[in-house]
Amino acid sequence: MVHDRSSRRPLSGEQVTIAHGRYRADIATVGASLRTLTFAGRDLIAPFDADRVRPVYRGATLVPWPNRIASGRYVYHGRPHQLPVNEAERATALHGLGIWADWTVVSVTPSEATLEYRIPAQEGYPFDVLVRSSFALADDGLRWAVTAANLGDVAAPFGVASHAYLVAGSGVVDDWTVSIPAGEVLEVTEDRLLPVAVRDVAGFAGGSLDFRSPRLLGETFIDHAYTGLTAETSGSAVADGECRVELRSADGSGTAMVWDPVALPWLQAHTGDRPEPELHRSGLAVEPMSCPPDAFNSGTDLVTLEPGRRYHVSWRICALGEAR
Repeated sequence: MVHDRSSRRPLSGEQVTIAHGRYRADIATVGASLRTLTFAGRDLIAPFDADRVRPVYRGATLVPWPNRIASGRYVYHGRPHQLPVNEAERATALHGLGIWADWTVVSVTPSEATLEYRIPAQEGYPFDVLVRSSFALADDGLRWAVTAANLGDVAAPFGVASHAYLVAGSGVVDDWTVSIPAGEVLEVTEDRLLPVAVRDVAGFAGGSLDFRSPRLLGETFIDHAYTGLTAETSGSAVADGECRVELRSADGSGTAMVWDPVALPWLQAHTGDRPEPELHRSGLAVEPMSCPPDAFNSGTDLVTLEPGRRYHVSWRICALGEAR
């Protein structure tokens, strides 16, 4: 495949379309972003137009860290580092270095696409890491996988997540029933959304963030990381099954995010409260994460990517309540 980078192209980058059965997806190269995902023409994620600067990180691949790093500062193996602060109002480094990079399309088939980004060694992250973000459609939905390889000669800190906003049908998040199988939630500071402590989800904030039993989201505000995830197969502590977050509309149709909670033990959820009417509570961000916010400082579940080592995780998005 030949890519002409001299001609006018959409603001979200080069576009790749894949399809399988009644599923269809569009991927944009800026941020390796899942721009659309539909089943039988119904949106499963909040989409955005190709010729638009991607709003609120919709569909982006978050590497080499998800969420926030306080003041962009951390110490790794005894050496201090300073990252650019891109969330000025909270003075944090947000969502990694790949979000505005133009990833390279390395392979495409009718139902699969893989994009690649070699993170340049730089001040704040002087490591040589190659990342691939792969998208594959099948009968059971979209399998989205990230693989990272350390090409350098020193260990690198690493974390990953995606930033898809799931939708269950028409309307806004207030109208949908949500289930989140998590027993714990991360309390954060009100001003900067930085970690305070892990709390029991039933006792924190009057249980308002406890969605272990499916219930209508209503006006609940969520911008929190969950952990203590449970597996669907047994309903007990994570072991051998998959974690499953579901959103359903009144007619029973909806969307699910499914993943291995051992590989990705954290989940960031956000109701997308925004001042822009067209974005406000238009989807629920469901972000399986390898580590919690500010993990470059706490070290909690942070991946140490040794020289020559590869790291791989995946998650799946699928339609609910409709025949395949």
